Amino acid sequence: MIFNRRVLTTSFAALAVSLASTPALADGHAGAEHAKGMGETEFPMTPQGAADFVAAAEAEMAEFSSNAAHVWWLQATNINYDSNTLAARYGAQGTLMSVRFANEAATYAAIDGLDPEVARKLDMMRNGISMPAPSRDGAAEELSGLATALGAAYGQGRGTLNGEEISGSDIEAEMGNLDRSPAELAEMWTSWHDNVGAPMREDYTKMIGIANEGAKELGFDNLGTMWRSGYDMTPEEFAADTERMWQEVKPLYVALHTYVRRKLNEKHGDDVQPATGPIRADLLGNMWAQEWGNIYPLVAPEGAGDIGYDLTDLIEQKDLDAVEMTRVGEDFFSSLGFEPLPDTFWERSQFTKPQDREVVCHASAWNLDNVDDLRIKMCIKQNADDFITIHHELGHNYYQRAYNNQDFLYLTGANDGFHEAIGDMIALSITPDYLVQIDMLEPEQVPSADKDIGLLLRQAMDKVAFLPFGLLIDRYRWSLFDGSVAPEDYNTAWTEIREEYQGIVPPVDRPADGFDPGAKYHVPGNVSYTRYFLARLLQFQFYKAACDTAGWEGPLHRCSFYGNEEVGQNLNAMLEMGASKPWPDALEAFTGERQMSGAALVEYFAPLKEWLDEQNAGQEEGW
Repeated sequence: MIFNRRVLTTSFAALAVSLASTPALADGHAGAEHAKGMGETEFPMTPQGAADFVAAAEAEMAEFSSNAAHVWWLQATNINYDSNTLAARYGAQGTLMSVRFANEAATYAAIDGLDPEVARKLDMMRNGISMPAPSRDGAAEELSGLATALGAAYGQGRGTLNGEEISGSDIEAEMGNLDRSPAELAEMWTSWHDNVGAPMREDYTKMIGIANEGAKELGFDNLGTMWRSGYDMTPEEFAADTERMWQEVKPLYVALHTYVRRKLNEKHGDDVQPATGPIRADLLGNMWAQEWGNIYPLVAPEGAGDIGYDLTDLIEQKDLDAVEMTRVGEDFFSSLGFEPLPDTFWERSQFTKPQDREVVCHASAWNLDNVDDLRIKMCIKQNADDFITIHHELGHNYYQRAYNNQDFLYLTGANDGFHEAIGDMIALSITPDYLVQIDMLEPEQVPSADKDIGLLLRQAMDKVAFLPFGLLIDRYRWSLFDGSVAPEDYNTAWTEIREEYQGIVPPVDRPADGFDPGAKYHVPGNVSYTRYFLARLLQFQFYKAACDTAGWEGPLHRCSFYGNEEVGQNLNAMLEMGASKPWPDALEAFTGERQMSGAALVEYFAPLKEWLDEQNAGQEEGW
């Protein structure tokens, strides 16, 4: 199975400019003759002045990043009062910097005759804030207060289980507990959405109203247009393109939905889960029905659990410690022709949880100097989960190093879906054949083809089930931002779009004056979500390109491109671009294609789709 990890995928350079949930003050004085910045320096409103502004801004960000990165690393690997204080201070400075650069970039962007490179960088600075405030007095403070209140409300949220209060982290875990009854699941789902989401509605409405003002001062019709403007195409083209990708993969999702619905009907009966129509949202093992892997035991094909080997057992048999497990991951990239990781990686990374201090164990990949001070931060255990995660995180590190010669603003992925997709592509490559190649598995232990369906179904319960959810969250918010959905219809529209895309419905009727989307962190946190949809598709597109280059002729899901230096050369050609070119150029460098697509994902799961269609014969598909 594949485990997903949320990691630090952008360089600290980009982080300094785009603190995603931070409200920012927009200054819309496009008619000013000069724009002030960088202390006392003034740059004229000319193409050369704009170029000089960009150069000075990048230099200031680079200097800030070189200091802030070490502070944030310290705070993550030694949590105490002083490290928290320093991290908060640098975070505030980075926020002010992003505000200032967005304001000035919006002003310079209006100049005629800009060099295309300068215009691209100005757009990156202008688009780098998710919730911009307008310039009127008190707006920034009001927006900051609303965002802070919403974040705190989510963090302090509580639900109930059997009438007893339960925290957010605990309720999320319990939603995946197969021993819970439908009544208990409904109670947890309903209490969480009522207690956490509903109270946010008024503040959320005010917040997007203010942010829309700010977006307009930065030159956008509304906040949704601004969010869709960072993809090297018009906002309208991007919306249409993501819908096209969804239509490519929708038949696979519908087949999975139909099969899972039948299994849930067999488990719970018609009164709980009808045999036709949508699935009850609380029965899918996840508070938001975004990934269904927790209920895999309920839907697994007979005999699917025995694949002939256990990766954790193989690691234990080799007695690989945390560093040795990471060396195996490094060897994957070395086999593709990439240079070994620097000595400092092994000296400075956090591989295991220290015993003498509090640390953040959440896996992440870092490049502290934006050159080659590469590190991972994990608390590695001797198991399959962490072995896969190591390969994933190293994908980020090699991406970070590949683009380290780019200008400061280009030290990130080609678009916000690329970075995560690289790590996921590498994680997909941990196949039985790969394990044979690195002497962790004997050839006779490679699972036979009759085990493939179980393996693919387990992956699909997360990878495929996530797709409509990954798309609809931003589509919903775009409708709020552009005013096509009025505040009094917020909750109704949320329920409708979830049924339209996911084919799920709440376990109970929802009040019109509620705000169920607020019960998902990324909504009150103002984190754009389409990037996750893109990453889910791109990882398979990258993987297929690598397998095609390697000459793989078997089923795609069994492909291993370990040891193929041509794959490494093509991959590096994409990675080294960073964000310096429009993402279609980067995509073409590796895949030969200029369009993101779900076709590779469909091919990967083709054997499962055929099996699902057989299982669904005579069933009413869709909802």
